[in-house]
Amino acid sequence: MAVMAPAKKVVKKGGKAAPATATKQAKTKSDPLFPARPRTTMIGGAIRPKGRDLSRFVKWPKYVRIQRQRAVLYQRLKVPPTINQFTKAIDKNKAMTVFSLLNKYRPETAAAKKQRIKETAAATASGGTPPARMAHQVKFGLKHVTTLIEDKKAALVLIACDVDPVELVMWIPTLCRKMDIPFMIVKDKARLGALVHQRTAAVVCLTDVSKEDQAQLKLLQDVAREQFNDNSDIVRKWGGGIMGLKTQAKLDKRAKAMAIEEAKKQASLGQV
Repeated sequence: MAVMAPAKKVVKKGGKAAPATATKQAKTKSDPLFPARPRTTMIGGAIRPKGRDLSRFVKWPKYVRIQRQRAVLYQRLKVPPTINQFTKAIDKNKAMTVFSLLNKYRPETAAAKKQRIKETAAATASGGTPPARMAHQVKFGLKHVTTLIEDKKAALVLIACDVDPVELVMWIPTLCRKMDIPFMIVKDKARLGALVHQRTAAVVCLTDVSKEDQAQLKLLQDVAREQFNDNSDIVRKWGGGIMGLKTQAKLDKRAKAMAIEEAKKQASLGQV
């Protein structure tokens, strides 16, 4: 006797999908107290641990390592006053006042100078009046500023605190004191460079200012003389000699042990 196969169910095109079961709805329903945080396993998707500073495990570039090692050495070793004075830069408020004055006397850019030379040549050829140059400008460059200091033409000298090597500018404060030229040590060589359209500048100076800024310049000169030129502590005080945290803790522990030992000794002698 032949048995017929069961008829297949025909699904109509465009029909609706079957509704999700109750168990599937329960799985998709998230718990508000414990939200799901799916972890990514793709390249570069590793999750950094929260609350941990991993900077000490980073392989920093060589110039960063040298900067940090130099800073640590300047703390550990005894630094002579001639070098230590470059750590005594003026504060933020004074620096803002100084740079606001010097911004008025920034030298012209290369493009502006080229345009002025063209206009001067055209005016000379046509018999007209050539454009006038700025009367007072910020001077920069080690040799140029040194010559102005030696000739006593500089009115205020600014020296960067982070010149490397420091031997380039180490002698300028002494020269300024000898020639009685007010000077300041400021942060930093990049800021001085931006003032004169350069990447960096070790030293800049002002020779003179317009009449309306004379009082401001006189005030800054008095501040420079008080803080740097006439300050005897900055010439005599050595820097460095600061030990690391581990060495300080070791010495403190040794001092406490010695104090306890001395107390026991005095107690055994009957003096306490």
